[in-house]
Amino acid sequence: MHQPPEDFDLFWKEICQQLDEVLPEYTLTIKNEKLPFVACYELVFKSHDDSLIYSKLVVPTGLEKCPLVIKFHGYQGQSSDWSEAFKFTAAGIGVVMMDVRGQSGYSHDNGIHKYNTVKGQIVRGMKEGANSLAYVDIYKDVYLLVNVVSQLSWVDMEHVYTWGESQGGALALIAAALSDKVKKTFSVYPFLSDFGQVIKVANQTEPYDELFRYFKFHDPMYDSYNEVISTLGYIDVKNFAHLIKGQVTMLCGLKDEICLPETQYAIYNRLTTSDKEMLVFPEYGHEAINVKYPDKVFEWAANIKMD
Repeated sequence: MHQPPEDFDLFWKEICQQLDEVLPEYTLTIKNEKLPFVACYELVFKSHDDSLIYSKLVVPTGLEKCPLVIKFHGYQGQSSDWSEAFKFTAAGIGVVMMDVRGQSGYSHDNGIHKYNTVKGQIVRGMKEGANSLAYVDIYKDVYLLVNVVSQLSWVDMEHVYTWGESQGGALALIAAALSDKVKKTFSVYPFLSDFGQVIKVANQTEPYDELFRYFKFHDPMYDSYNEVISTLGYIDVKNFAHLIKGQVTMLCGLKDEICLPETQYAIYNRLTTSDKEMLVFPEYGHEAINVKYPDKVFEWAANIKMD
């Protein structure tokens, strides 16, 4: 098992300190004004490199303060539709849904990242070092989003949660690791974990094929393997697990051939928080889970039991 880079904690501590120096500029634009029970906004903030990061923000009306769920989407995708948030607002919970830069949503990416761009966000900047990694920029966006929404007057700061699936599950954990403002996290089959194990056994499956493509076409003898794994260590989600202080719920489908169960447990087994749980779905892989899972997330967010 590959260990984190020696300066991993310091690397991310210094980044967060730099990001904390100035609150990003942001705008709120109201949408869907005819809905009486919610207020819908487009939230756009300027990230560290002047990229414009877009989110949907849905707030229940009539409440002075309410909990907030920050939801992240899967790789190459975009934020959910507005109406996906309504079951949470019906329970008095606000929702923010961010579009990851460079993917299918409305965020703008001003970053300059070398190397293959067939999909490619894992490998972009990989040969130039940790500070050039595309996912370092994305993780910065995640941290800044938490900072921005924490300034909103209606947010109950004791109840800020993160949630996501696949890439979204990874980013939900990253938010919790980098910001102590996040109190609990629901991470479903998280992506971006244990790259060494992925290279060893993933058999070039989506969405890691860009990593195999790098070795196949640029380094077929794997001469740069140690360098690659060391650099990717700065964005490997398992290396962030010890930084998470809040509650963590994870969900793993044991037939997952995309984000392999062992790479998910590499995160879970490194969590040092005493309040953690792994929900195991033996008959599911990396797929939509429409039985039990949606209610589990609702229970988690609303702090209720529906069974």
